[in-house]
Amino acid sequence: MERCPACGGNLDVTQMSCSACDTVIQGSFSPCVFCKLPPESLHFLEIFVKNRGNLKEMERELRQPYPTLRGKLNSIVKEMGFEVKPGDEEEGGEVAAQRREVLDKLDRGEISAAEATELLSSLK
Repeated sequence: MERCPACGGNLDVTQMSCSACDTVIQGSFSPCVFCKLPPESLHFLEIFVKNRGNLKEMERELRQPYPTLRGKLNSIVKEMGFEVKPGDEEEGGEVAAQRREVLDKLDRGEISAAEATELLSSLK
């Protein structure tokens, strides 16, 4: 937890203890960047690592479209305090990813040319 449940302020880690020998260390500790992420983001990253960063494999496992997964990954990059590169941002990069997905489906024969045209024209 990164925020105080009472006031919403930042929480500082000031004590750590060993579960094996009960040694207690007091001080000011900074949690790792992953410790600050919400559980759903950590779960996404676990699946991301399990699939060796392959969003297409994650698409199959999670049954979510590539653009949704790409957007979630970009959100986590921002949550971790990193900058999302221009073109990878959800709006511009999301539309490009959606176009790619439509064209991939057309190429695999999952949709017709007419369906692809309709889907592409409905994108931003």
